[in-house]
Amino acid sequence: MQIKSGLLFFLFTFCFVQAWCQDSTAITWKTHTNKSSAGEYKLVFDVHVKPGWQLYGPGQDLSGTASMELNFADSSFSYKIPFKTEGTGHKQPVALFDNLNFILFTGDAGFSVPLQIKGAVPAMVFGSLIYYFGKGDSFYSGSYAFSTTLAGGIQTGTRIRIPSFDLQHPVSSCGDTGTSDKGLLSIFLLGLLGGFIALLTPCVFPLIPLTVSFFTKNTGSPGKGRAHALLYGFFIFLIYVLLSLPFHLLDHTDPEILNNISTNVWLNLLFFVIFVVFAISFFGYFEITLPGSVANTVNSKSGGTTTAGIFFMALTLAIVSFSCTGPILGSLLAGALSNHGGAIQLSFGMGGFGLGLALPFALFALFPGWLGSLPRSGGWLGTVKVVLGFLELAMAIKFLSNADLVEQWGLVKREIFIGFWVIIGLLITLYLMGKIRFPHDAPVKKFSLPRIGFLVFFGLSTLYLIPGLTNTPAANLSLISGFPPPLCYSVYKNPVNCARGVEPLRDYEEALTLAKKLHKPVLIDFTGWACVNCRRMEENVWTDPEVKKRMLDSFVVVSLYVDDRRLLPAGSQMVYPTKDGARKNIISVGDKWATFQSENFNAVSQPQYALVSPDEKILTYTKGYTPKAEEFTRWLDCGLAASRNASATQSEP
Repeated sequence: MQIKSGLLFFLFTFCFVQAWCQDSTAITWKTHTNKSSAGEYKLVFDVHVKPGWQLYGPGQDLSGTASMELNFADSSFSYKIPFKTEGTGHKQPVALFDNLNFILFTGDAGFSVPLQIKGAVPAMVFGSLIYYFGKGDSFYSGSYAFSTTLAGGIQTGTRIRIPSFDLQHPVSSCGDTGTSDKGLLSIFLLGLLGGFIALLTPCVFPLIPLTVSFFTKNTGSPGKGRAHALLYGFFIFLIYVLLSLPFHLLDHTDPEILNNISTNVWLNLLFFVIFVVFAISFFGYFEITLPGSVANTVNSKSGGTTTAGIFFMALTLAIVSFSCTGPILGSLLAGALSNHGGAIQLSFGMGGFGLGLALPFALFALFPGWLGSLPRSGGWLGTVKVVLGFLELAMAIKFLSNADLVEQWGLVKREIFIGFWVIIGLLITLYLMGKIRFPHDAPVKKFSLPRIGFLVFFGLSTLYLIPGLTNTPAANLSLISGFPPPLCYSVYKNPVNCARGVEPLRDYEEALTLAKKLHKPVLIDFTGWACVNCRRMEENVWTDPEVKKRMLDSFVVVSLYVDDRRLLPAGSQMVYPTKDGARKNIISVGDKWATFQSENFNAVSQPQYALVSPDEKILTYTKGYTPKAEEFTRWLDCGLAASRNASATQSEP
């Protein structure tokens, strides 16, 4: 059984290309309001339908779905149906709905609806209009996100850009002088490891000797064959780097978009489902492949010794090996996006993956004698694939946990998460022992040395995880810190490892008020529920005695969650003009703090730490992920010294 459409490409299409699958200018909207009375307005939508397209008018039943539906960002807004129509619609049968008659609009039209507001009227209304349109036999859904002012509404003061913040000239020069992610090397190395793992799958490993033999025996001279093999390896590397370029376009358009994608609940749930499907595929129940027409088209252009032919050979490898490399690439894609590092992390990860996949082809072409040292293809390749399937299940649990943390459902508490991993580790151990078999597996007749090594590794790893199920100090599993939910997100009422002592505030203005009262600097912690490195800092660095002492005694600590989906009060929601000229809707708590970070500290990655004086002066350069407690302590001490110097300067006559 095969799944002909690659799920990774489906994911890519779903997330980034769907908006361009139909003409994005087919339906254009404008919105305004007219005040009717106290707390009542008329919400007006003016629409232009491009020639050749048709808009389904409001108040119609499209097989159980309303043809138009309004949603508001705040529950204080409500509206009364039906929509009032301005313009003339045309009733005509639609073949897609068994030739039932529907009212369709073309050209210019208008729709309005009475809007009611409970309580104080805010300055603006935010919402979305779900609508449906088509052309010929095509049928599409659209969503128009709108924001418009309300006459007489009150805007609650919400500060985003702090004028006194001067990031380029802090009081002291300690800290990270750049905003680049210092974890790029580790991302690259993880990608490299992923490439090496992909080599051990049955889709790739048998191709190594065949491809190397082609270049060394069919190019006329050994030197030319080696050059072509090196070019082949370079093209493999290049292809995987090029796959990350669309993400850079999105990152350039909106630096926070990848962060928003990584913490999107529905996208994390989609990753969960896709990784489960990947795992079942690796267990041998079906294959995930790209359409055969794609592989055949590319393969027809490959071969030969021209540069173009070698490039298409490399592209053919990427396509035909997709059933094995796709899940690993999916893990890399999801991991990079959820690491809050933007597209550059993805490029480094994809580059590492491409290099890991390409390096053996180039090396064995340079040193053909090494081919004799390669193990023969056999059943062990299937074993590797099944183990990778179990690891995909473990990754699936991580993305389910991300969604749970962002929404705070309480479904995947820390011990439940670890319990799933314990079960998966136990299943891997039993599989390697031959106690579990899948459709393509042969009976295990003897245990090879590598099999015994992996059996010991996964057995010990499973034993290491078991204390994480208990409410004891041993439940703090430092080797995997950051991957499970936080220590305080527990099934136990009083988790013993939760008493870290540092309980941050959650609002900057509240922290600033307290800082002025206590005459202490503010330690701002930009964090996220789905941020792995944030959890590592909290569990391994914040708990260090010296760090903990300083955070408790010398600072007012505030944690600002950039992925907090709670809605702001209606009066605090607004359209914010950013410093680069864009206009951004500030609707949720996370929107506010993500914009606060990007506007004041020129960064969108987490964790990021900033030290600010009570009079809102930046004391040092910011600090990113710092796994060494000693280094973080030195930075805190530098900030305290800067705070004292700033206070002394202010007190001088």
